[in-house]
Amino acid sequence: MTAGHRAEPPGASPPTLDFADFYQSHFHRLAVQLYAYLGDHAEAQDLTQEAFCRLLERWDRVSGYDDPYAWVRRVGWNLATSRLRRVRTAVRHLARQRPEHVPGPEPDRVALLRALATLPAAQRQAIVLHHLAHLRVAEIAEQLGVPAGTVRSWLSRGRAALATYFSERQEAGRA
Repeated sequence: MTAGHRAEPPGASPPTLDFADFYQSHFHRLAVQLYAYLGDHAEAQDLTQEAFCRLLERWDRVSGYDDPYAWVRRVGWNLATSRLRRVRTAVRHLARQRPEHVPGPEPDRVALLRALATLPAAQRQAIVLHHLAHLRVAEIAEQLGVPAGTVRSWLSRGRAALATYFSERQEAGRA
């Protein structure tokens, strides 16, 4: 016989417990215990609620135990202990993380990104693939599924638009 089970004489039926009454009389007691253990009232209530939900799924069986509260209390404490383990693991993981200082983008990079954003998508893609990814025109054409002449046209138009953009910016900076 396992702990918490009632020793029933053959043919005897256990007295029927009402789950709602049981919940009403035991919820607060378990929630207070878990709150004292966890130090977080909302978490304690959530875990107590979870323990009672698990109890409800097994109420037909557990209500026949000598002490059904012992079962729900054990489930609640197991949930709380698991929760603390997860929190400790997360805290240890975060403690190992070292904040890295990542400098912001240089002004030239910001200016380039703004200029690229003014180009039509096809021209921008061709410029980036050619000048930043260092792909040849034929490779870009193959990747994009267009003729090489189209890529050369996009590159030419994109470069011209960028030259105009930076010329206008330079003139505006002088004024």
